[in-house]
Amino acid sequence: MFPRQADDHVIASVYAEFVHRRGWLKPDHVLTGEAYEALAGRVRQWAAVDRTWAEVTAEFGSPSVLFGGNNPLYGKTLAYLTEDPQRPMVVFHLWNGSEPGAEAWPPEHQQPLLLAVRCGRGSFSGSSTFTPEGERRKPTIGDPCPAQ
Repeated sequence: MFPRQADDHVIASVYAEFVHRRGWLKPDHVLTGEAYEALAGRVRQWAAVDRTWAEVTAEFGSPSVLFGGNNPLYGKTLAYLTEDPQRPMVVFHLWNGSEPGAEAWPPEHQQPLLLAVRCGRGSFSGSSTFTPEGERRKPTIGDPCPAQ
């Protein structure tokens, strides 16, 4: 569902959800219940247009958990959560890279692009809202698996 370069952060966020539900995750900070409800209630509509890392953090503040570093040349995943492990995490998946067949380094973008937001229980695809850029970059079933 994501470009190859996004795999590590996407997978880490899934593991983090598992760990959070068991009360083992130690986030940098948590949202109040009210702030979480406001975020979760509008994030799907907000992600219906293309966004960048700077726009996500300007709108929602620093994440509870950052998967990946602070270097804007690399993709990352931002998770927002409350202390209540029964509330699902709100997860922003950001990617930075190049078009297929182009030079891989440096990436084409000055900062990561938002590809999708995940919020809610259920299947990965069912809980994900893709931005237009995310829809455009989704691999298709017929795409060859890139070499590792």
